[in-house]
Amino acid sequence: MLHALPALLHLASPQLPVGGFSYSQGLEAAIECGWVSDAATAQAWIGEHFDAGMACWELPTLALMHRAALASDVAALQRMNEDFIASRDTAELRAETQQMGWSLIALLAGWPRAHMVLQALAPAFGGLNGPRPMQPVSFPCAFALAGAALATPTDGLLSAYAFAWVENQVAAAIKAVPLGQAAGQGILLGAHERIASAVAHALQMQAHERHTTTPQVSILSARHETQYSRLFRS
Repeated sequence: MLHALPALLHLASPQLPVGGFSYSQGLEAAIECGWVSDAATAQAWIGEHFDAGMACWELPTLALMHRAALASDVAALQRMNEDFIASRDTAELRAETQQMGWSLIALLAGWPRAHMVLQALAPAFGGLNGPRPMQPVSFPCAFALAGAALATPTDGLLSAYAFAWVENQVAAAIKAVPLGQAAGQGILLGAHERIASAVAHALQMQAHERHTTTPQVSILSARHETQYSRLFRS
C-alpha cells in the first residue's frame, strides 16, 4: 500500500488537470434555489448526494471497472462504461463525465506506465490511435484505467475518488454560497467516516445491486442549463 500512496494522492489531487473544478453537479442550482445557504445546509446537501449516488452507484461501479481493467476484461469495462454514461440523465452531467474522462485519458497517454494498459483496453473505446477515442469514456472508467496503470489497490482508488468528489463539492460551496475555509474543512472532516463506510460497502456490492436515486440533482441540473448567472458548468 505504501508504494501506491503517492499515486493515490496524485489521482485525488485537485491539481489533476481534468477540469473537475469547473463543475458543481447541481450544487450551484441548489444554492440559486435557496436550498443550500450556509455550512449546515451545504453539509446536508453534499452528504445526501453522496449517499444516494456516489455510495451506491459510482463507487461500486468504479470498483467493478478497476477489477475489469486489471484483468484486461474489455467487454466488462465497455459495458459498465456505457451503463455509467447512460445514468447521467441531463446534458450537463453527461458532458461533465465525458469531458473529464477524455481529459484523464489524454493525460494517461503521456504516462509510460499507462501505455500498456491503454493499448490492451483500446477496443473498449473504439481505438486510441486518433486524436480522441471514438467511444465516449466516462470519468470513473478513465479513473479505473489510471488505477490499473499505477497498480493501486481497489479500496485506495475508491477512497481517492470519493474524497476528490467531496473536496470538489466543498470547493464549489466555498465559492458559491459562499462559505469560509474553516467551514469547508469542517465538512471535509465530517466526511471521513462516510467515505470509509461507503468504500467498504461498495467493495462488497455485485453489479446487479448497484442503484442511484438522485431526482433532485437531475432536476436542478436541468434547471442549471438555463440558469442566468453561473460560475460552474453543471
